[in-house]
Amino acid sequence: MGTASGTFTTETLRRAIEGTTGNSLLALYTDDAEIRIVDHNAQPSHPKVVHGRSEIAELLDDIYGRDMTHKLEQCVVQGDRAAYSESCQYGDGTRVLAESMVILRDGKIAEQLLIQAWDE
Repeated sequence: MGTASGTFTTETLRRAIEGTTGNSLLALYTDDAEIRIVDHNAQPSHPKVVHGRSEIAELLDDIYGRDMTHKLEQCVVQGDRAAYSESCQYGDGTRVLAESMVILRDGKIAEQLLIQAWDE
C-alpha cells in the first residue's frame, strides 16, 4: 500500500465533499476503487458494492444531483488510512450522517466502507 502523500488531504476532501458536483470527489478515487455501503437498505451481510470509477461516477452524479448540502465534519488521516464524518441535509430538512473508513493508495481512495443513516 502507498501512503497518503498524493492528492488526499483533509482540505482536498473538504472542498470535494462540500462542492456542488461529484467531479472533485471522483478525482480522489483510484480507477479500480471499491465502495461498500451499509445502511437501512443495504445491511452489513449484504452491503451495496460499487466498483470502479464509472460506477462511482454514477453514484456521485445521483447524490450531487439531489437538493442537498454536504459538510465534512471530521477527518483523520494516518499513513494509508483515513476516516471521516460527513453530514448532509436535504432542502426539506431531512438529515443524513455518514461515516467512512478508507484505504489510500498513491494518495487516492482505493477502498471505502461507508455507513450511513438518515431521518425517516
